Amino acid sequence: MATSSDAPHLPRPAPIEAYGKGGFAFADMSHRGSLLCLPDGIWAWAAATPNEIDEHSLERVFRAANAIDTLIVGAGTDLWLPPRGLREALRTVGVVLEPMQTGPAIRTYNIMLGERRRVAAALIAVA
Repeated sequence: MATSSDAPHLPRPAPIEAYGKGGFAFADMSHRGSLLCLPDGIWAWAAATPNEIDEHSLERVFRAANAIDTLIVGAGTDLWLPPRGLREALRTVGVVLEPMQTGPAIRTYNIMLGERRRVAAALIAVA
């Protein structure tokens, strides 16, 4: 349940243009599977279900916490209640956790990114 690669798909943040069929489209690229959208780039993310979202799977988020105010988590099509320990661990490093379904998470992330806010997103792919 760790992050998937040492190299980002894109070395900068970008809006998510489309999602579904198990993946995402952004910056004229496509990716199959879940994504971490961070200030330093867009990364493949190994989490495929909300049960896999924890401090370990969000390691890159914790490392980039000094550049993030809000982490939007798109938990697929389910509503997800984050464990108290995860919410507290993020709060300790100054990051507010906002869980929602993946569709609304993408819309919120794109708006906040467009406003140049210090935002990141952890997005579980949906069919």
